[in-house]
Amino acid sequence: MATRKRTHSPVQRSRRFAGVRGKIVERVEIDAEVIGIYFQDKTALTFDVDSISIIYPELSDWRTGNMRSIKKWPAVRSKPSMLSWP
Repeated sequence: MATRKRTHSPVQRSRRFAGVRGKIVERVEIDAEVIGIYFQDKTALTFDVDSISIIYPELSDWRTGNMRSIKKWPAVRSKPSMLSWP
């Protein structure tokens, strides 16, 4: 496969949430759309999950046994389901 050139900004690897420091975790819940960390003081830190698909269309020639790119089209990106963030 051909190497893809990335044109978007790099992913931020870590982030600290100072407002939850020292809180005692009661439970953690995870599903396909939300990750929730629930604390004993009846507060919660939640993460809404919104996945995006990116498809890279490409026409290739395999006749020689090795893939040779003939034509590439612009990436097709799905729309996020969360249209705006407060």
